[in-house]
Amino acid sequence: MTSVLYLFGSAAPPVAEFPRIARRAQADGWDVCAGLTPTAADWLADAAAELEELTGHPVRSRYKRPGEADAWPRADAILFAPITMNSINAWALGLTSSFPVGVVAEGIGKGIPLITMPCVNSAYAQHPQFARSVAELRAVGVSVLYGEGGFVPNEPGQKRPFPWDAALAEAKAFVPGS
Repeated sequence: MTSVLYLFGSAAPPVAEFPRIARRAQADGWDVCAGLTPTAADWLADAAAELEELTGHPVRSRYKRPGEADAWPRADAILFAPITMNSINAWALGLTSSFPVGVVAEGIGKGIPLITMPCVNSAYAQHPQFARSVAELRAVGVSVLYGEGGFVPNEPGQKRPFPWDAALAEAKAFVPGS
């Protein structure tokens, strides 16, 4: 039986790699469902059809309507990467105005394995709420790949490769028999 991975992303530059990352997750044995914050969905509007064809599931960025059947199977794990400062703070504070943040907030109570990797520059990382949010999520069992072995902030305006290998390896640890 194939395990289901919800691959969620916020509006940070690595979200542009979602089609490639979805393929890699599928190679690791996942049935992938892609979900995006509203701004990330706008950024990937031209890639949405490709993601839907690749995954066989609609790309979601909005909550379903009351009474509407869910278009996705139940998640076995959720990887929220890249996650911006806004989304990680909203999640830690329980502010669920975006679809992905609402799903992961509820995922804590459902016991779904949750993995996240921030994508913030060093200026954002200095804000005291960011550190509190990382600590809060870790305290409730979320695997936050931040710091050594995960995402290390760069200076504003600098770019470096996003450590997708670390995120996918952490998710793969939740695939039965891996």
